[in-house]
Amino acid sequence: MTVYESDLPGVGKKHEIELDDGEHLVIVTHNTGKREVFRKADADADSEKLFEAPDRLARTIGTILEGAYFQPVQTDEMETVLSDDTYIEWYDVDHGAAVTGRTLAELDIRSRTGVTIVAIQRGDELISPPTPETVFEAGDTLVVIGQREDCDRFEDLLAGDLGECGR
Repeated sequence: MTVYESDLPGVGKKHEIELDDGEHLVIVTHNTGKREVFRKADADADSEKLFEAPDRLARTIGTILEGAYFQPVQTDEMETVLSDDTYIEWYDVDHGAAVTGRTLAELDIRSRTGVTIVAIQRGDELISPPTPETVFEAGDTLVVIGQREDCDRFEDLLAGDLGECGR
């Protein structure tokens, strides 16, 4: 898969993605934030407009595609950069982790590490957003947002370093 990027003076940027079957997906991001998505049968074909979305909707769609609402990939760690220093990361709660059996409020995670837990995937259940009374269980996958250093402190907390995570 190849991605081509080009400037569209006075409009914004165009990204053209060459798909495995020879088709192309074209995304035009306007300076206003609006996105237009087109499909081309091949590199030389005319574009067929699939849809357009305002900035906020496009970002929501992107978040869903990125996996913030549902993360089907089995992995120990995954990260997505939202801005220069803001990340979305997924962490698994292992059996015996120091956070297991404790509530979000009890651990005071936000003030202790700086991250915000936006969702917990527990089996087929998605807890979003978790409440302060939410108890962490072994096997949970936690979706957190924070700066790189905050995520590092949170990783230390998950590893059982409850005393060293203070800000």
